[in-house]
Amino acid sequence: MPATLIFACVHNAGRSQMASAFFNEMADPAKAVSISAGTEPAERVHPEVVDAMREAGIDISGCIPGLLDPLMCRDAVLLVTMGCGDKCPYVPGLRTIDWPLPDPQGQPLERIREIRDDIRARVGELVRREGWERQAS
Repeated sequence: MPATLIFACVHNAGRSQMASAFFNEMADPAKAVSISAGTEPAERVHPEVVDAMREAGIDISGCIPGLLDPLMCRDAVLLVTMGCGDKCPYVPGLRTIDWPLPDPQGQPLERIREIRDDIRARVGELVRREGWERQAS
Protein backbone atom coordinates (compact mmCIF):
# COMPACT_ATOMS: atom_id res chain seq x y z
CA MET A 1 0.00 0.00 0.00
CA PRO A 2 1.61 3.31 -1.02
CA ALA A 3 1.94 6.15 1.47
CA THR A 4 -0.57 8.97 1.03
CA LEU A 5 0.45 12.61 1.33
CA ILE A 6 -1.85 15.60 1.46
CA PHE A 7 -0.86 18.99 0.07
CA ALA A 8 -3.18 21.58 1.55
CA CYS A 9 -3.78 25.31 1.45
CA VAL A 10 -6.81 27.45 2.07
CA HIS A 11 -8.48 27.50 -1.36
CA ASN A 12 -6.82 24.46 -3.00
CA ALA A 13 -6.67 26.50 -6.19
CA GLY A 14 -2.95 27.11 -6.67
CA ARG A 15 -0.04 26.01 -4.51
CA SER A 16 -1.41 22.70 -3.26
CA GLN A 17 -2.64 21.75 -6.74
CA MET A 18 0.81 22.41 -8.21
CA ALA A 19 2.55 20.48 -5.42
CA SER A 20 0.30 17.45 -5.74
CA ALA A 21 0.66 17.36 -9.53
CA PHE A 22 4.46 17.56 -9.32
CA PHE A 23 4.55 14.94 -6.59
CA ASN A 24 2.49 12.46 -8.58
CA GLU A 25 4.79 13.01 -11.58
CA MET A 26 7.99 12.50 -9.58
CA ALA A 27 7.13 9.83 -7.00
CA ASP A 28 6.86 6.12 -7.64
CA PRO A 29 3.11 5.44 -7.30
CA ALA A 30 3.89 2.07 -5.70
CA LYS A 31 5.64 3.96 -2.89
CA ALA A 32 3.60 7.15 -2.43
CA VAL A 33 0.76 9.17 -3.93
CA SER A 34 -0.60 12.59 -3.11
CA ILE A 35 -3.90 14.36 -2.97
CA SER A 36 -4.61 18.03 -2.46
CA ALA A 37 -7.31 19.81 -0.53
CA GLY A 38 -8.23 23.09 1.12
CA THR A 39 -9.99 24.35 4.21
CA GLU A 40 -12.12 26.77 2.15
CA PRO A 41 -12.02 25.36 -1.40
CA ALA A 42 -12.46 27.72 -4.32
CA GLU A 43 -14.79 26.97 -7.22
CA ARG A 44 -11.90 26.28 -9.60
CA VAL A 45 -8.15 26.18 -9.93
CA HIS A 46 -6.76 29.61 -10.82
CA PRO A 47 -6.53 29.78 -14.64
CA GLU A 48 -3.10 31.39 -14.47
CA VAL A 49 -1.86 28.43 -12.38
CA VAL A 50 -3.26 26.03 -14.99
CA ASP A 51 -1.31 27.98 -17.65
CA ALA A 52 1.93 27.91 -15.65
CA MET A 53 1.62 24.16 -15.08
CA ARG A 54 0.85 23.55 -18.73
CA GLU A 55 4.16 25.30 -19.52
CA ALA A 56 5.83 22.75 -17.23
CA GLY A 57 4.22 19.90 -19.15
CA ILE A 58 1.48 19.05 -16.63
CA ASP A 59 -2.22 19.52 -17.33
CA ILE A 60 -4.22 20.33 -14.19
CA SER A 61 -7.15 21.86 -16.07
CA GLY A 62 -9.42 19.04 -14.91
CA CYS A 63 -8.56 19.41 -11.22
CA ILE A 64 -11.31 20.59 -8.91
CA PRO A 65 -10.57 22.13 -5.50
CA GLY A 66 -11.72 19.88 -2.68
CA LEU A 67 -12.38 20.13 1.03
CA LEU A 68 -9.85 18.75 3.47
CA ASP A 69 -11.86 16.30 5.54
CA PRO A 70 -11.00 13.91 8.39
CA LEU A 71 -11.63 10.82 6.26
CA MET A 72 -8.86 11.66 3.78
CA CYS A 73 -6.48 12.36 6.67
CA ARG A 74 -7.09 9.02 8.35
CA ASP A 75 -4.63 7.05 6.22
CA ALA A 76 -2.24 9.89 5.33
CA VAL A 77 1.37 9.87 6.51
CA LEU A 78 2.16 13.54 5.89
CA LEU A 79 0.38 16.88 5.56
CA VAL A 80 2.27 19.59 3.69
CA THR A 81 0.77 23.03 4.16
CA MET A 82 1.55 25.97 1.91
CA GLY A 83 2.35 28.92 4.17
CA CYS A 84 -1.22 29.96 4.84
CA GLY A 85 -0.49 31.18 8.37
CA ASP A 86 -3.28 30.86 10.92
CA LYS A 87 -5.60 29.46 8.25
CA CYS A 88 -3.34 26.45 7.59
CA PRO A 89 -5.03 23.18 8.42
CA TYR A 90 -3.94 21.18 11.42
CA VAL A 91 -4.64 17.47 11.83
CA PRO A 92 -3.80 16.07 15.28
CA GLY A 93 -1.35 13.18 15.10
CA LEU A 94 -0.42 13.74 11.46
CA ARG A 95 3.15 14.73 10.68
CA THR A 96 3.07 18.22 9.17
CA ILE A 97 5.54 20.29 7.16
CA ASP A 98 4.83 23.92 6.29
CA TRP A 99 6.31 25.46 3.17
CA PRO A 100 6.17 29.27 3.38
CA LEU A 101 5.03 29.98 -0.16
CA PRO A 102 3.28 33.10 -1.47
CA ASP A 103 -0.24 32.76 -2.83
CA PRO A 104 -0.16 32.87 -6.66
CA GLN A 105 -3.69 34.30 -6.91
CA GLY A 106 -3.66 37.62 -8.76
CA GLN A 107 0.09 37.45 -9.42
CA PRO A 108 1.60 38.05 -12.87
CA LEU A 109 2.57 34.92 -14.79
CA GLU A 110 6.29 35.59 -14.22
CA ARG A 111 5.76 35.45 -10.43
CA ILE A 112 3.58 32.34 -10.71
CA ARG A 113 6.39 30.65 -12.64
CA GLU A 114 8.78 31.45 -9.76
CA ILE A 115 6.34 29.98 -7.23
CA ARG A 116 5.81 26.93 -9.47
CA ASP A 117 9.54 26.34 -9.79
CA ASP A 118 10.03 26.70 -6.02
CA ILE A 119 7.28 24.14 -5.44
CA ARG A 120 8.81 21.75 -7.99
CA ALA A 121 12.19 21.97 -6.23
CA ARG A 122 10.65 21.43 -2.78
CA VAL A 123 8.64 18.44 -4.01
CA GLY A 124 11.72 16.93 -5.65
CA GLU A 125 13.68 17.27 -2.43
CA LEU A 126 10.84 15.71 -0.41
CA VAL A 127 10.58 12.76 -2.81
CA ARG A 128 14.35 12.16 -2.64
CA ARG A 129 14.58 12.60 1.13
CA GLU A 130 11.77 10.13 1.79
CA GLY A 131 12.99 7.59 -0.79
CA TRP A 132 9.87 7.80 -2.94
CA GLU A 133 11.59 8.42 -6.29
CA ARG A 134 10.76 6.40 -9.38
CA GLN A 135 13.24 3.72 -10.31
CA ALA A 136 15.13 4.17 -13.56
CA SER A 137 13.89 1.76 -16.21
